Amino acid sequence: MNRYPFWKYCLILVTVVVGFLYALPNIYSPDPAVQISGSSAALEITQRDIDKAEAVLKELGIDYFGVEFDKSNGLLRLRERDDQLAAQRKIQEALGGDFVVAVNLAPTTPDWLLNLGASPMKLGLDLAGGVHFLMEVDTPKVLAEEIENTEEFINKHIRKERLRGVAVRAKAGVITVTTETDELRTQITGMFRKDLPELQYERVDEAGKYLIRAQFSEAYIREKEDYAVTQNLTTLRNRVNEIGVAEPLVQRQGRNRIVVELPGIQDTARAKAIIGKTANLEFRLEANASTLASQREKYPQRDEQKQRLYGDASVEKRPIVTGQNVTNAQVGYDPDTSLPQVNITMDSQGGSAMHRKTRDNVGRRMAVLFIEYKTHTKRTLDENGDEKIIYSQIPESSIISLATIQSALGKSFRITGLENPQSASELALLLRAGALAAPMGFVEERTIGPSLGAENIALGVKSVQLGLIMVLIFMLVYYRVFGFAANIALSLNLVLLIAIMSLFGATLTLPGIAGIVLTVGMAVDANVLIFSRIKEELANGVPPQSAIKAGFERAFETILDANVTTFIVAIILYAIGSGSVKGFAVTLAIGIVTSMFTAIVGTRAIVNLIYGNRRVEKLWI
Repeated sequence: MNRYPFWKYCLILVTVVVGFLYALPNIYSPDPAVQISGSSAALEITQRDIDKAEAVLKELGIDYFGVEFDKSNGLLRLRERDDQLAAQRKIQEALGGDFVVAVNLAPTTPDWLLNLGASPMKLGLDLAGGVHFLMEVDTPKVLAEEIENTEEFINKHIRKERLRGVAVRAKAGVITVTTETDELRTQITGMFRKDLPELQYERVDEAGKYLIRAQFSEAYIREKEDYAVTQNLTTLRNRVNEIGVAEPLVQRQGRNRIVVELPGIQDTARAKAIIGKTANLEFRLEANASTLASQREKYPQRDEQKQRLYGDASVEKRPIVTGQNVTNAQVGYDPDTSLPQVNITMDSQGGSAMHRKTRDNVGRRMAVLFIEYKTHTKRTLDENGDEKIIYSQIPESSIISLATIQSALGKSFRITGLENPQSASELALLLRAGALAAPMGFVEERTIGPSLGAENIALGVKSVQLGLIMVLIFMLVYYRVFGFAANIALSLNLVLLIAIMSLFGATLTLPGIAGIVLTVGMAVDANVLIFSRIKEELANGVPPQSAIKAGFERAFETILDANVTTFIVAIILYAIGSGSVKGFAVTLAIGIVTSMFTAIVGTRAIVNLIYGNRRVEKLWI
């Protein structure tokens, strides 16, 4: 009586062993490190690059160890976390803009645990600290492009209406239209009122000419800036989600800046490479004899061999569609050549534009122009002698594909001519995440400590320890042998909770610690209900073995009801809560599942081992 079958004991034992294995990596503290990667997927890390980085560390007198690298990443582990920023800055200067150098926390989990899929639990910024990026959106470029498009629209109207004696010039955000007669000026202003209501203009007579000076209204400028920042904010969030950064903070700051905060244990070099990359595609027709000189541009080809053979390619200035029209992009392989390609799907507007243009230009070549803005850093001294950092965005454009249009294209087509699978994967990721509405550069990068302070974090951990110890003592004193069984189950509950959070990549935050404290209380509450029921049965004269069975079985429904309702609350908190609330909800939900298992199944297994299958005259409870 009151014994589990052998298979059930085996199941519990396996669960406990697996729990310990997957919780074990959390005892290994990560090392502060500096990570090096290429600014593009095609750039490989070599021994020479690592040697340069090591030379910098030796020059700075920074103690380091555990140098490791492969083709895509290099990692130098440091002794002190305070040395990370100084090392990162100097190594970046030494390697140049072709590399991304970022601070990181390198795991120290043994290989045998990693081979089992066991890794440390992720910690939120408030516990582990992390990296803070402040990025600035180049809103003046957005307005400059809008001015250029408006200038082109006015010129098209002039050509369409065949107006003579009209000149259009745009400079410093002001569009100036010069006409030879007042009647022409009146006609142009009529077009402004009808088609360009966002422009504010004035009529000026100057040197026998009739002028219109127009510029965007302040409200329109603010609207375009807000759109650019909002679009970039959405794109950044998508990119962070694509690379799997846990518990990130991506939010707007001020008029044209965005803050990105990433937990310290993430691959921040990879994150910085993807987040900081302002890249887009433009599909343009190759220029031909009928293309005006003012409407053509030359770009180098991305493939070095093609560049040597054919040189720069001349393409039309105005694109057919851009990466902003892309709704999906996936990596594939050309069935004929087995080379990597990107399969693209466009929105209806982009698909229609592509179809019209290619339908009318079968036989001409179409270029896929890849435009990337790289952040360049310049350090100078201000009037006070303090170091001043100036960031600038330098565009680098190249043609990745130049192919003949065989037939009219639609919403779906493919891009070939990519260097390797890594380049194809990176391009697909950037296109899936969405195009940036404006170039964007890093204004500030720094490591951040725990947001609530090391003292508060230590107190939070201490509260868990003290709470657990007091509960263990109370259960042992008040319930004796049964309390001993409950204490073992409670300890296993914490191990399983940490193991599940580690296994599924959940992030522990300071509110999550509060969830652990609550889980301890809930697990004990379940045991108290069971033990109280056993006492009631014994008081009613029920034999000890029957009292044990009745206590566990009759208290089960009450425990289940209480935990299910709490679990539903945890799901609601996770669904509608912000980052810190979600951290609490995740810990609470996992804790409910583990406490149900340990309080009911685990505790009863221990009690069965002690009292089961033998005659018992008295229970120590």
